[in-house]
Amino acid sequence: MRVLAIDTALEACSAAVLDTERGQTTASETMDMARGHAEALMPLVARVLDRAHIEFFSGIDRIAVTTGPGSFTGLRVGIAAARGLALAAGRPAIGLSTLAAYAAPLIAADDTLPVVAAVDARHDHVYLQVFGAGGRTLVAPRLVSIRDALRVATSGAPRVIGTGAKLLADAWPSEAAPPSAVETRRAPDINWVARLGAAAAETGVPPKPLYLRAPDAQPQDAAKLARR
Repeated sequence: MRVLAIDTALEACSAAVLDTERGQTTASETMDMARGHAEALMPLVARVLDRAHIEFFSGIDRIAVTTGPGSFTGLRVGIAAARGLALAAGRPAIGLSTLAAYAAPLIAADDTLPVVAAVDARHDHVYLQVFGAGGRTLVAPRLVSIRDALRVATSGAPRVIGTGAKLLADAWPSEAAPPSAVETRRAPDINWVARLGAAAAETGVPPKPLYLRAPDAQPQDAAKLARR
């Protein structure tokens, strides 16, 4: 199976091609960026496919994309691209949580220690998921205050990863065992997005954004035109 993975959820624009029969990523590229994903993504995908020596419509078996939590604009860019490419190629598109993609390499390295995946949601909040032994979800993805996150994340000297990792580490209570590792990463490793995409079951349902909260921007009632 050959999987095209796409990630535009956070502060990077990434794509990779995984060949499961060869057991390796044949091409990948990541560009650090907070904005501009829409302009950068398709040229990046074209470069990655070219380096992998793959003709898109005949060479890809499925497409994997991160669905959030993350930037509202970034999520829409990646998911729209994945759904459009899947439709054009007649291949399935698989949606994957950003938090699961963050946690995957740590779980693969040692699945006996807990993992806390945290994305900075601003205003002293984080998007959080906590994984236990064997990668089992202990706390499902949710938006919580940093204080509430620490209440559920401080047992067992966990490894903490994500854009919110330092926020949690800096506020870690002195009476709790410190994290065994803290990794502040701007985005998940695209190679693990591809691996999760290869392992995921097909649902037949197109990927949808995992927002976890409403957009910050709200309609301005005062700007509405009066109806006649």
